[in-house]
Amino acid sequence: MAFKKITEQPSNYRHLEKMPIGELLTKINKEDQIVPGAVEKAIPQIEKLVEVISDKMLMGGRLFYIGAGTSGRLGIVDASECPPTYGVPKGLVIGIIAGGEKAITSAVEFAEDDKEQGWKDLEVFNVSDRDVVVGIAASGTTPYVIGALDKCREQGIITGSISCNPDSPVSAAADFPIEVVVGPEFVTGSTRMKSGTAQKLVLNMISTSVMIQLGRVEDNKMVNMQLTNDKLVDRGVNMLMERSHIKDYEEAKKLLLKYGSVKKASEAAVR
Repeated sequence: MAFKKITEQPSNYRHLEKMPIGELLTKINKEDQIVPGAVEKAIPQIEKLVEVISDKMLMGGRLFYIGAGTSGRLGIVDASECPPTYGVPKGLVIGIIAGGEKAITSAVEFAEDDKEQGWKDLEVFNVSDRDVVVGIAASGTTPYVIGALDKCREQGIITGSISCNPDSPVSAAADFPIEVVVGPEFVTGSTRMKSGTAQKLVLNMISTSVMIQLGRVEDNKMVNMQLTNDKLVDRGVNMLMERSHIKDYEEAKKLLLKYGSVKKASEAAVR
């Protein structure tokens, strides 16, 4: 039976250009409400991937996201937020997009169709069997991603995937596939909508759960976050005051800035 892309099926709504704005917004919102339920069904798949990523990273490995277009951009966003949020080294979670840096802000024609380039882009980072590579492709058919996962499998590198069609080629190429089937998009084929939202939710779940497994969160606090602006410094000071005997804001701020993280400052405060 031929593979069927639900993500490319016609929208359930017609004549969008004739709808009043309020109706457009209401119907988009109605479609968006489908996404969390679809993600919930995929939790067993997500759990398996998180377990293997955590194990590999605890042994010194890295996490790679690789994708094209919106999928690639979402991977880059998730990867780029790990260092400031959890205080991990910049190269621990890496996002790669078809077409390179230019593709982060602009479409690069036919970049996603190159089946060889994905592996070449991974090789730049000396990817190895210590790492995990997660391919992100809403359609599940992106050659750039599938080619990269196929090559990873040849090299004994564990792979995962995130797609929004059941039984897709990218799932077949992955050791730990995740399929979040959200149905046709409000605008036919516009997978930056529900599919993109689903991918973002799954990426949030993966990176957050992995970072907790790596010990980067204590209780429910980002105790290793980087102090990159006044808001985060203030948040850190309040955390430090909660976790220590320090009652004076300025004293806590001075200690926090000296040690650079809530965790290190808290340890210093109890010495």
